[in-house]
Amino acid sequence: MDMTFLRVGVLSALFMLTACDVPKTPEKSENAAVATVLEGKTMGTFWRVSVINVDKARAEALRGKIQTQLDADDQLLSTWKNDSALMRFNHSKSTSPWPVSEAMADIVTESLRVGYKTQGAMDITVGPLVNLWGFGPDKQPVKTPTQQQIDDARGQTGLHHLSVLYQYGQQYLEKNIPDLFVDLSTVGEGYAADHLAALMAEEGIPRYLVSVGGALVSRGMNASDKPWRVAIQKPTDEQNAVQAIVDINGHGISTAGSYRNYYELDGKRISHAIDPQTGRPITHNLVSVTVIAPTALEADAWDTGLMVLGTEKAKEVVRREGLAVYMITREGNGFKTWMSPQFSGYLVNGKN
Repeated sequence: MDMTFLRVGVLSALFMLTACDVPKTPEKSENAAVATVLEGKTMGTFWRVSVINVDKARAEALRGKIQTQLDADDQLLSTWKNDSALMRFNHSKSTSPWPVSEAMADIVTESLRVGYKTQGAMDITVGPLVNLWGFGPDKQPVKTPTQQQIDDARGQTGLHHLSVLYQYGQQYLEKNIPDLFVDLSTVGEGYAADHLAALMAEEGIPRYLVSVGGALVSRGMNASDKPWRVAIQKPTDEQNAVQAIVDINGHGISTAGSYRNYYELDGKRISHAIDPQTGRPITHNLVSVTVIAPTALEADAWDTGLMVLGTEKAKEVVRREGLAVYMITREGNGFKTWMSPQFSGYLVNGKN
């Protein structure tokens, strides 16, 4: 979920969440479990799948299935491809119900739910603002947008303009303003990670750790017959700098951060996280939010909304909703961490 506009592109960005306990070489013992790691690119980021006791031929076949599925997910959700299912809806000026897949309807429904619970901070209709500030398909601005440009873009946003309709055997999206632009990039990685987990189940693979960008899902034990562990990276450019290690116990986990995806404009750092209320990039000192939830999609939605809210407002939502959340804030030249009681149960050896 994080790249750097200075300009460390998405394909060179480091994962904020990384898997632990994956042996680099198989054990020599005849009965030892063997881990196989498959990797590739999708949605402007990386995917990684670790599976246990899968032979080489099957692994190569699995690699093809994974890439094919992720390419289809990208074709469903991308705002960078004009022929994607989402962009066809965005380009349409129709305010009539628009038929969509069950997956699309489920993603939007979850986004609307979390958007409501974060007082609109998690807003999948901020596409015009994302584009205005140079984080979408449009080019990076050469000067700070004017207040009038911001107000005009904000006038085309708002979760109340978007609805999901369900009928027997069919789902629809409906917008009540023609220029509404839906951007699902904030939850796409979470959906794709859950979809990969479903593929592993379909393939009869009971032990795996899958990740797309900063969203991960695990099941079963790793090659050492221990729970899969995930490292939360410190908010620095130092590779492999670990802030905390968690055992996600078959849950989904996702991290949002403001310290990589940015650029400099008029002497100021411009964050990719846009506050729908102001129409401007966030400026507070919350730099990283990690959420553990039943699915990666849910975790991905929550981390975005909490990131936008800032530390204190985010804490209020976390306490009210009983979320498992780990936050890192910048204080002076250092960082301070905070976690909810629900998150502490996932920490390995209390490391934080």
